[in-house]
Amino acid sequence: MGEKQREFSLLPKIINGGIAGIIGVSCVFPLDLVKTRLQNQQVGPKGERMYKSMFDCFKKTYKAEGYFGMYRGSAVNILLITPEKAIKLAANDFFRHHLQAKNGSLSITRQMAAGGLAGFCQIIITTPMELLKIQMQDAGRVAAQAKSAGKVAPKVTATKIALELFKKHGILGLYKGIGATMLRDVSFSIVYFPLFATLNALGPRKCVGSDEAVFWCSFLSGCAAGSFAALAVNPFDVVKTRLQALTKAEGERVYSGITDAIIKTMKYEGPLAFFKGGACRMIVIAPLFGIAQMVYFLGVAEAMLGIKH
Repeated sequence: MGEKQREFSLLPKIINGGIAGIIGVSCVFPLDLVKTRLQNQQVGPKGERMYKSMFDCFKKTYKAEGYFGMYRGSAVNILLITPEKAIKLAANDFFRHHLQAKNGSLSITRQMAAGGLAGFCQIIITTPMELLKIQMQDAGRVAAQAKSAGKVAPKVTATKIALELFKKHGILGLYKGIGATMLRDVSFSIVYFPLFATLNALGPRKCVGSDEAVFWCSFLSGCAAGSFAALAVNPFDVVKTRLQALTKAEGERVYSGITDAIIKTMKYEGPLAFFKGGACRMIVIAPLFGIAQMVYFLGVAEAMLGIKH
């Protein structure tokens, strides 16, 4: 056991995960904003909706709020994505390392267990990050609907939202929707990590005798596994996004919990509503995890710390 633990170095994995998260989020944030607005959009009684498609949402948001409007809420995301991605990627490696058999093999069920545990660990950071990010991302949609109704929506900032939640509900106020976040992230990690490992193992190695794939293989494997897992758990993401949207436009439904959100969404919008923003989420997650895995496996932190990768 001692030899097995000495072989695992946690610090560089945490640093690599943080670097990977910042690069990935900076590249795909505008698409993530569009995804949030599409998922929060509710269909009116006559079938009316603000955004007809992903492209329509992107066009209207850019026209109304400009280039920097596409990055609304990115500051809090970039700030917290470092520990979030670091925990997710490093925890998966940690659990895979300690769940492997004596001969070094790792069954699919153990890979799924490692992924699920990694997803569970990350929610301590993911939940408040997503809660604040969603308010910022959705503020433009709520403001536009308020304007069309002849009203003015109050301006919001991540700091203001966080302080108000903390004053009203304490630290638990920042963890609204934690059940739905856990449901999404644990299930995503159960699907993503074993699939990524399987695809990554099929590609060419860095050199003869190496167990590491070339960087482009890790990138493509991350993209493919990320997009598939994203679509698979999109219904949970829709529920989580709606539960965490604190500000609703006039006439929009309010949900009391996961079950209530599922029932009302199914009743008023049908099963396809659970796949709102699905294509957008796939486009977001694919490069996000492709970039993350590529940076992670390049061993940037090992080079910085002078550790042999």
